[in-house]
Amino acid sequence: MYVRGAKKREEVWLLEEIERMDLDEAAFRSREYVIALDEETGEKAGFGRLRLHEEVCEVTSLGVVEPWRGQGVGAHVVERLVDHAGDEGFETVYALAPEPDYLLQFGFEPIERSALPEPLGDRLDAKREHHEEVIATSLVIGEFSMPDRLRERFKVASPAPDAEGDNGDEIPAEEFGIDPETATYKYDTGRQ
Repeated sequence: MYVRGAKKREEVWLLEEIERMDLDEAAFRSREYVIALDEETGEKAGFGRLRLHEEVCEVTSLGVVEPWRGQGVGAHVVERLVDHAGDEGFETVYALAPEPDYLLQFGFEPIERSALPEPLGDRLDAKREHHEEVIATSLVIGEFSMPDRLRERFKVASPAPDAEGDNGDEIPAEEFGIDPETATYKYDTGRQ
């Protein structure tokens, strides 16, 4: 399992997962995302975004695909985003989350709206229109802490089999920019 920057060809997958998970897709830019992948199968397990706002940055749109939850995937996505923020010269990273408890385990702390840098205050208001319970948090980058239990889980992460026993190893046609509803194939026999 590893985490790397998203590639342009993964935009469709990202947008579908963001919509399915009801996450924030404001000002979507795939280059701001990272994706967690299984090293053996290439299966996408999770993602997150470091959204840059002039003088501040925000960790947002964190998601883990259902069979990969509870295995430290999200934690390593957060770690990668925080590291990237530090590499970009930021000292503090912010997050506006409806479930802040997850981020608190890494050292994020709740903050009042009045303590947010201006672009994030407006974002908080907009997010609260969709989810009333959104809480603003911040983290001094040097104080990020990865719980050992999450680091160990990530080392041995594997997808939980779904009800049909399929772990999603097949690559969907959409991944290649093909619309399976309207596509014709060179050797199409017309059989279903």
